[in-house]
Order: sequence, then structure tokens, then C-alpha cells
Amino acid sequence: MTARLANPTALLPDAMKGIQNIFKAVHQGGAPGPVLELVHLRVSQINGCSACVYGGVKSALKNGETDERLHQVAAWRESDLFTEAERAALALAEEATRIADRAEAVSDATWAAAAEHFDEQQLAAIILMIGLTNMFNRLNAVTKAPAGATW
Repeated sequence: MTARLANPTALLPDAMKGIQNIFKAVHQGGAPGPVLELVHLRVSQINGCSACVYGGVKSALKNGETDERLHQVAAWRESDLFTEAERAALALAEEATRIADRAEAVSDATWAAAAEHFDEQQLAAIILMIGLTNMFNRLNAVTKAPAGATW
């Protein structure tokens, strides 16, 4: 597949500066790196973004994640490889990505489960990662960014 357009942040460099600042804040928010990696991958799977799934797997492996766990992210509910905290973050990622599926974007039960495992700064980092991933998924889908390309 050939992209319709170059990466929009390459065309508008000030946009990339802003995104890099948000990513820096996300990674300084105290949420565990593996949780952020899993959230990014699950959101990208839901949105069918091959470029972000590819990049997410590559990044997660580089940061110590295992092939076995990465292969089970799409079916995390049926897997015993994820901690309760990771499960709470994955549930939050799914609901926050599928906000049109229910009257309330994120259920109180899902929020409460996440809040049991993460403090406010960590939750902020996870929510920002979910939002950024959804943004990248949409940019990639619109521009038809091929898998294998990285930002």
C-alpha cells in the first residue's frame, strides 16, 4: 500500500513538537511502561491501524515485552498473562476508544477498577496515551500509512 500523504507531522513540524511534548509528559506520569505499551497496542488493534500495531509491537519488544503476551493482547480477557492493573488499563483503553458504544464513554466500574491500581498522574498518563494513539490511528487510516513505517 502506498500512503496518500506524507506523515502530517512531517508536513507541519510544529505539530510534531507538540506531540513530542505530550509523549514526554506521558512517560513522566509514572504509569508503568509495559502498561502504556499494552494500551497503545490494544487501541491500535481496535482501530485496525496496521502501522501503529506494527510500531507498537516493535516498541514493546524493544522495551522487554514478550511475544507470548503481545500475541494475547487482542484476547486479554481470556489470558492469564496480564496483571489486574494491566487488565484495568486495557478495559479503560477499550471503553475510551469505543466511546460511541455506550451512553457513558467509560463506565463507573471500569473507572473504579483503573483507579484502584493507578494514581491520578498515572491515570492521566494512560488517558493521554489512549488519546494520542487514537489520534495516530486516525491520521494513519486517513493517509493510508503502510505497516512498517514508523513515526
